Amino acid sequence: MPNVIEIFGSMVFNNAIMRDRLPKDTYKHVKKTKEEGVPLTREVADVVANAMKDWAIEKGATHFTHWFQPMTGITAEKHDSFLTPDTDDKIIMELSGKELIKGETDASSFPSGGLRSTFEARGYTAWDPTSDAFIKDGVLCIPTVFCSYTGEALDKKTPLLRSMEALNTQALRVLRLFGMNDVKRVNVTVGPEQEYFLIDRKIALKRNDITYTGRTLFGSMPPKGQELDDHYFGVIKTRVSEYMRDLDNELWKLGVRAKTKHNEVAPAQHELAPVYASGNIAADHNQLTMEIMKKVAERHGMKCLLHEKPFAGVNGSGKHDNWSIGTDTGINLLKPGKNPHDNKLFLIFMCAVIKAVDDYQDLLRVSVASAGNDHRLGGSEAPPAIISIFVGDDLDEVLRSIADGSTYTAQEREIMKSGVDALPDFVKDTTDRNRTSPFAFTGNKFEFRMPGSSLSVSGPNFMLNTAVAESLKQFADALEGKDNFSDAVDALLRDTLIKHRRIIFNGDNYSEEWVKEAERRGLLNLASTPDALPHFISEKNIRLFESHGILTAGEVMSRYEIALENYSKVINIEALTMLEMARRDIMPSVCKYIKLLSDEAVGKKQICAAASCTMEERLITLLSEKVSALFEACEALDEYITTARTLSGGLETAQFYHDTVLAQMNKLREIADETETYTAKEYWPFPTYGDLLFSIQE
Repeated sequence: MPNVIEIFGSMVFNNAIMRDRLPKDTYKHVKKTKEEGVPLTREVADVVANAMKDWAIEKGATHFTHWFQPMTGITAEKHDSFLTPDTDDKIIMELSGKELIKGETDASSFPSGGLRSTFEARGYTAWDPTSDAFIKDGVLCIPTVFCSYTGEALDKKTPLLRSMEALNTQALRVLRLFGMNDVKRVNVTVGPEQEYFLIDRKIALKRNDITYTGRTLFGSMPPKGQELDDHYFGVIKTRVSEYMRDLDNELWKLGVRAKTKHNEVAPAQHELAPVYASGNIAADHNQLTMEIMKKVAERHGMKCLLHEKPFAGVNGSGKHDNWSIGTDTGINLLKPGKNPHDNKLFLIFMCAVIKAVDDYQDLLRVSVASAGNDHRLGGSEAPPAIISIFVGDDLDEVLRSIADGSTYTAQEREIMKSGVDALPDFVKDTTDRNRTSPFAFTGNKFEFRMPGSSLSVSGPNFMLNTAVAESLKQFADALEGKDNFSDAVDALLRDTLIKHRRIIFNGDNYSEEWVKEAERRGLLNLASTPDALPHFISEKNIRLFESHGILTAGEVMSRYEIALENYSKVINIEALTMLEMARRDIMPSVCKYIKLLSDEAVGKKQICAAASCTMEERLITLLSEKVSALFEACEALDEYITTARTLSGGLETAQFYHDTVLAQMNKLREIADETETYTAKEYWPFPTYGDLLFSIQE
């Protein structure tokens, strides 16, 4: 068993390595860049590049790459060797400061949403020194941002970094008003919990839907699913445990602070949660986590599914985004303390988040919108599409008293008594948890529960950061220059809560009553991705991004177009896959079974003319009708796909895919799943849900 302390970060060019390998002045400069955003000079970059190259070669690396996160949602990399020709047909190994700082790639081959013409190909990757370089598969990976030749952001990371700067700027303004002049920086911390499924690889490869789409498009439920609640936190099977152990080791080498692992609710479903890191690092680490999860699964003869809803009828997978803000002096600005009613610093930041979530509930919904996540949101397993905040009863009373101007009486903390003398008593938390809330306060952070499992957390976090930065800006504008600062804070808190308390809801978000109540409150209910995405380009939201320097109007529009196009492409691929599986696999296989039944019936009659063939005849009739219905459903789906290609694109096409194509896919699936239940197992053309969900037994 590897020594965790020895292997942790062993493949990362981190602070400890830089302190040992860089000249003292160079190290100090790099440290100030990482902590305070001080720009790096070319001279410093040359020294860092040489030290980084030497370290990487010692670790066995032969190539380097600018590792970036384009709008595809996954990472990208182009490998160049350190090899440089020298005299007398010899070579030397080099990495210059120029190569470290800047790379070039074909920007036309990545989604740009119309920002660039196809023939305008040049794009740049630029080193992000706030995120440590690392070695993966023998390649030195240098985290970078990605932009076009004309400077537009073409990646997920750039707006995240900009939003962290915006929030830092506005938070410092507020902290200065509270006399906290020692604080130099306010940091966003994020901890994304990652859910995933593990199934046997050999069985998974027999299903084209898993291969092409990452989820099952057909499949009836087995007799047993998740109804016994026996998988959640259950004993981890040996094969899965070995996978988790291997995964931890690989992640620890890359500095990913993998902490918690357990079985999730659905059969074959699991979760990994890390210790929090700064927002930028957490986003990088989560991308690495998803990649390494898949690679390690292959090594163990398994398939890792990160789709939001790989199996209908059982819980899907999310990515709970735990978000908080704190100072470089160690103060968590969302920690209530013992007396939250009197903790005005906490209340200011709490109210800034409440206001941000209410003002920009549409953006938070947009940030998690995808074809995959639409299957999950609102399915009584994940939060609904309606954004609301859970704060708990105790804090709710604090906020209510401020809004009403009433006296707040703190409740005495209750002692939890087990009733067993040998077991210790302990103080209960002030509030219960609410797993149905999309945005829940959990003591000193918020848990944004809506992101889907395959999503890059950069999107939700840059939108949340920007919205909170705007609230803090408005608070600072209102408080700066006030003669009586304390009274001004009280008035601001009261006014904010009166206007924005509608976003707070502590009840059951799954209930129909809440849907009606949310509508009465004027909250948005954007049920699907095509419903949500147009809000991204509203005048209000474009103004928000431009005012804080996060995205230009053109960059916002490009991301809108990319999201719409991706939505339509995903459903189109799924629809084509369904057609292929139904036409080439299901219908021919069921027809063979029908022939078998016919042959058996004929055989019975030949042996005994009086023999009863009721069962065979009824099955033949039923299955023949099902095959005919399948054929007609396929024909209709094919026609709708053809129609979709004639549309103008953008929102019109996405809406058609949602309303018409997806609806027909559901009809086709319903017929196929019913057919499966009447077809002999040896004649069904691919592994069933039971085969997949319970494929790992040992």
